[in-house]
Amino acid sequence: MWGAAGEAPILDGVPHLCTPPKAESSKPHAEHAGEITQYDLSRLRSSSVEIREKGSEILREELQRAQKELKLRDEECEKLSKVREQLEQELEELTASLFEEAHKMVREANTKQVASEKQLQEALGKIDMLQAEVTALKTLVITSTPSSPNRDLHPQLLSPSRNALRKGHARNKSAGCAVSPAPPAQPTTSENKEVDTLLYSEFLAWKESPTLDRYCPFLSRIYQEDVKPCLDFAKRELSEQVLTAVEGNMLSVEPVVQPILPVVKASAVERGGPSGCRVEVVTKCALSGLSRSCRHRINLGDSGNYYFISPSCRYRITAVCNFFTYIRYIKQGLVRQDTELIFWEITRLRREMSMAKLGFYVNES
Repeated sequence: MWGAAGEAPILDGVPHLCTPPKAESSKPHAEHAGEITQYDLSRLRSSSVEIREKGSEILREELQRAQKELKLRDEECEKLSKVREQLEQELEELTASLFEEAHKMVREANTKQVASEKQLQEALGKIDMLQAEVTALKTLVITSTPSSPNRDLHPQLLSPSRNALRKGHARNKSAGCAVSPAPPAQPTTSENKEVDTLLYSEFLAWKESPTLDRYCPFLSRIYQEDVKPCLDFAKRELSEQVLTAVEGNMLSVEPVVQPILPVVKASAVERGGPSGCRVEVVTKCALSGLSRSCRHRINLGDSGNYYFISPSCRYRITAVCNFFTYIRYIKQGLVRQDTELIFWEITRLRREMSMAKLGFYVNES
């Protein structure tokens, strides 16, 4: 295809040199054709140079982009390498600490095992010793009753002088705080006894399975007829607390240390020799609310509070304690007597409570 007038033919968008059709040969026409050919060659050269420059520019831009991407990748690889090194270091430290902790736990476990085995051996030895002591105590307690207590088992029942020489003013629990009750009246030919069949049947039912439940028929009758009236003091709230402490074996009775004064008074009882005398402390009884010579105080076991009590109130409390001590012995299987003798012993203890609630008591000096 030929271009415009005077231009080279164009094939596929590129100027192409073609031999023009032969014309009539003439010299001027040949010169004109040579000029056209040189012009086309110069245009071709300039076009190829432009193409090379544009291609070079494009390649340079792509090279710059590739270099930037390569630089970014190098930086990212460097960061990842640092992270990997840090993780490897932390992993090594963690592994070392885990091994150290595991060894430490094993050492502690071995130490505890040795200590536990040692404590087990000591505990077994103590158990054997306690079992031997319990066996010995059972032997002593079998024949100990409130009517005829064992003096070796209950040292608080010794005389004041002997008791003071042994351990001074000791604190006694309610199971053993009861003083020796008044000896029963000597039987005479005019005193006879007859078993109440109703009471005895209730006692036999209770004796088959002894319990401290106040709502069983046998103990319910004793509570209503003896225990509650014996502990029914003017201070009702404190009276209920005393009954609860006696039931839970938490009540304790302690003697009050009398102050020693150098001057002998008319109301003083000489106990300390010529250097002085002990003066009776007259204070208000916590249960009756009356001013009396309170030689004892009680603690209910739940706090450090102490309550001063008069001799009459103390005797009423100890009468109830004697009863509960005896039925606890029966429940624990420590009383080995005939059933009827046990019944009469309980009846005697009920009589002691009845006498105490009526105001009769033994004044221990």
